[in-house]
Amino acid sequence: MSAAEEKRRVRASQYMHWAKTCSRARINLATSGLANMTLKELDVSLDELEITGDSGYGYQPLIRLLAERFCVAESSVVTAAGTSFANHLALAALINPGDEILFESPAYEPMLAAAEYLGTKVKRFQRRFEAGFAVSAKEVERNLTSQTRLIVITNFHNPSGALTDEATLKEVGELARRNNARVLIDEVYLEMLFAESPQTAFHLGDQFVVTGSLTKAFGLSGLRCGWILAEPETAEKMWRLNDLFAATPVHAGERLSLIAFKQLPAIAARAQARLDKHRQLLNQFLDSRDDLDVVRPEFGSIMFPRVKDDTSERLCNLLREKYETSVVPGRFFELPAHFRIGMGGDSEAFTEGLDRLGQALDELR
Repeated sequence: MSAAEEKRRVRASQYMHWAKTCSRARINLATSGLANMTLKELDVSLDELEITGDSGYGYQPLIRLLAERFCVAESSVVTAAGTSFANHLALAALINPGDEILFESPAYEPMLAAAEYLGTKVKRFQRRFEAGFAVSAKEVERNLTSQTRLIVITNFHNPSGALTDEATLKEVGELARRNNARVLIDEVYLEMLFAESPQTAFHLGDQFVVTGSLTKAFGLSGLRCGWILAEPETAEKMWRLNDLFAATPVHAGERLSLIAFKQLPAIAARAQARLDKHRQLLNQFLDSRDDLDVVRPEFGSIMFPRVKDDTSERLCNLLREKYETSVVPGRFFELPAHFRIGMGGDSEAFTEGLDRLGQALDELR
């Protein structure tokens, strides 16, 4: 890496800094996952926990459960501290400094920033509002070069919530295979299909590597239970690389994650009921507005409205300063006319937040 490239190297996530310092408000519509569960909501006793355990390269009961859940070999499972770190670990294992990668746009900024931090040459392919933010295999192919080593996608898409179907992913996977490249897919929101046997692109071919966690769909962010699915040789590389990053995990967190997985059907039913209710409320709100355009995904916890004839900055600022309500400004996803709204919070607060959003939009007319 040249001195100039090193100087430009990203060493922070602007979005995460904003999320930790500016997103909190009395009415928080900025959070993209389910509201966090409390410990007392899990059926757990202290007798089931230990501070230290024999984890080595993964806590085997947790590895075994994940392998069964996704119908993969245990040797294809790597655990990590949440999806964010799973993405970082996967990127670091799959690419070298100077490698070219092809990244979706708009993108989840922390994942893009991690790729830039690792010294990659980032090219982009577009997911267009006019096409429902869908992945186009033709658009991917148009931007693919012989130097591309990795294609990066989120599914559901963050920030729009758009779902990419299996046929399209197969097309992208075939493009990658012919190019001797891999496809990395962040599937953390895909858990919001709440399927008994979760859908995953990992089964589409060895060129696919996927990441996920319990964070977004189930309100279990504090457990930091993330995972990577990769073919065994790549998974082994990730475990060894993680020796430099995190060494050993928090064993109490591993134990709590195992307990949470065993209670997941009840947790998922509660989460799905909340999201179904809130999506209906948000759609009714959007039906009443002529100053917003939006792609309306059928599933998930987020939408990404566009403010007609303006950027979202004035709206986001007014919401925070006067209406004590937060949404995520679209500038963090490279589309400043948009803002991201999350549906996973408390029902009373969500209803009040929509009312305040309407008042702020009316004031800006």
